[in-house]
Amino acid sequence: MFEWMAWTTPVAVFFCCIVLMLLGMTLWELKSPTVLRRGFLPLETTRGDRLFIGLLSAAYVNLIFVGINGKLTGWLGLESEPSIWISFVLSMGLLALIMRKG
Repeated sequence: MFEWMAWTTPVAVFFCCIVLMLLGMTLWELKSPTVLRRGFLPLETTRGDRLFIGLLSAAYVNLIFVGINGKLTGWLGLESEPSIWISFVLSMGLLALIMRKG
């Protein structure tokens, strides 16, 4: 069923985090309904909006990292490609920033 996906540990952790966030956001919304607010994003958003924008941003960070991973090795003079965990940490940091301040 899931053979089409390259299920590495970082990919599995990333998707598990997304599922846990969606469950947490659902429970949070049931307990405390959201209100519109404005942060650094150029529009008023709800928690769900910020989660969606943050998840898209996190996905793009990971895709960009995978795309330039081979070139980073040459640019930085590394012996092997940087770990995908770097993009995971960066993308989760960006998601947290958007959720908190967006």
